[in-house]
Amino acid sequence: MKQAVHFGAGNIGRGFIGALFSQSGYHVTFVDIADEIINQLNEEKQYQVLLAADIQESMTIENVSGLNNLKQENEVIEAIKQADFLTTAIGPNILPRIAPLIAKGLAARAEAGINQKLYVIACENQISATDLLKGYIMEHLDSDVNLAGVSFLNSAVDRIVPIQNNQGSLDVLVEPYHEWVVETTEDIPHIEGMKIVPELAPFIERKLFTVNTGHAVIAYFGYLGGKETIDQTLADEEIYNQVQATLRETGAYLINRYDLNPSEHQKYIDKIIGRFQNAHLNDGVTRVGRSPIRKLGPEDRLVRPALQAQKAGLSYTNLAKAIAAALMFDNREDEEAVKLQDMIQENGVAYVLKEVCGLEDSSELAKEILKQYEALEK
Repeated sequence: MKQAVHFGAGNIGRGFIGALFSQSGYHVTFVDIADEIINQLNEEKQYQVLLAADIQESMTIENVSGLNNLKQENEVIEAIKQADFLTTAIGPNILPRIAPLIAKGLAARAEAGINQKLYVIACENQISATDLLKGYIMEHLDSDVNLAGVSFLNSAVDRIVPIQNNQGSLDVLVEPYHEWVVETTEDIPHIEGMKIVPELAPFIERKLFTVNTGHAVIAYFGYLGGKETIDQTLADEEIYNQVQATLRETGAYLINRYDLNPSEHQKYIDKIIGRFQNAHLNDGVTRVGRSPIRKLGPEDRLVRPALQAQKAGLSYTNLAKAIAAALMFDNREDEEAVKLQDMIQENGVAYVLKEVCGLEDSSELAKEILKQYEALEK
């Protein structure tokens, strides 16, 4: 049977990427440090993916197993030797931690003279995530290791997987919609649900600056408004209009940058907001808003489109307001939110804009964010 090794046995890994491989006739070896999940995968060898819809459908995901990368390094290396695909869904910040083990697996393949093709794809909410992973891997590989049979392919992924009420179960609730776009000109094996494109940039930026930006805007304004879930937040007309206004700004940049059809892009925005309104997901604003320091990074979903809009001479007022709202995310149960508020308390907002967002005091965007922050404080 064809083999896929997937780093990350969490809800996204099981409910999205791993499920698509299983449906495509692959045995999926999940690699993770969560003993409980790994043991369950090896005992039950299957789980259910449930679709959050009016009429709930389910799919049985079979041919799965698990390995603990901290305790079963040799077994992970052996799995990588035999794999056709190696994918991740663990979060961009974790990629450097798994790179040394992946490097050992690739070195073992080369030493064994294995010629079958291996495709490495990081399925993260990060531009060029696979390029980042490759860079981390190369730091741990000798220069003479032959990687001729390994292709590193960038991708864009999109599926909402809310916090689960599945204690003790491998089953995962996901939204029906999903998109997995992979950039390559190679003729690679068919995977159910994977779309191949020669250039990823328009797809990944459209996704990041519509889906991820929109989700974040809803979460941060919803949190400030005392809302519990994403769908409840969008029922607030003022916030709904704020989300639309912000996505019109990111849309103006995308249309300008990639020559998109304006009316088609507005339909895409409306479709995305419609997905967020799915009450069956019961998706909490604190889940979507978590890790605000990462989400306020200069290359992430809020600051990057605002900067690009500024450079293009386009409006960024609503994006600045969204960034200000993110700066006010003070959920005490979120480690990054606590750290962010401590930074603001000790050094001020301008300091955070420079250290976290990469914005100098003289930046017009920084000035607008400070203005919006002060307005939200009133």
